[in-house]
Amino acid sequence: MTNSDSPASKTVVHTVRVEFGDCDPARIVWFPNFFRWIDAASRHFFVQCGVPSWQETEKTLGVIGTPLVDTHSRFLRTATYGDTLEIHTSIPEWREKSFVQRYRIMRGAEAIMECDEVRIFAGRRTDNPEAIRALPIPEAIKTLFT
Repeated sequence: MTNSDSPASKTVVHTVRVEFGDCDPARIVWFPNFFRWIDAASRHFFVQCGVPSWQETEKTLGVIGTPLVDTHSRFLRTATYGDTLEIHTSIPEWREKSFVQRYRIMRGAEAIMECDEVRIFAGRRTDNPEAIRALPIPEAIKTLFT
């Protein structure tokens, strides 16, 4: 269920400088690097919005992290070494046990890549602590993003 009546999500910008080693022989950013940067931007987003470390949330809320369960991306332009990219991160949709995290990677005014991920708030299963399960999204965390 989408919570479309809630205020708009915060947007946090994470900056990445493309290095020579991030590129393939054609001097184009090798695509897995975008996903590495997006994953870093995800955690940066949580930290900037005031979410404590996952070690702390596990102790207080039972939340061990926000694993990825689905992703959709579009590559719009290439990037190369020397470029400075800004990853704009927000959460446009909340569901009962999952949420959509949106990334828009920009080089100045140019969109380079767009990506939507579906993530869950995960906790350990009581019958098998090595396994995880999706938890209802804690309101205490959800309110940090508006």
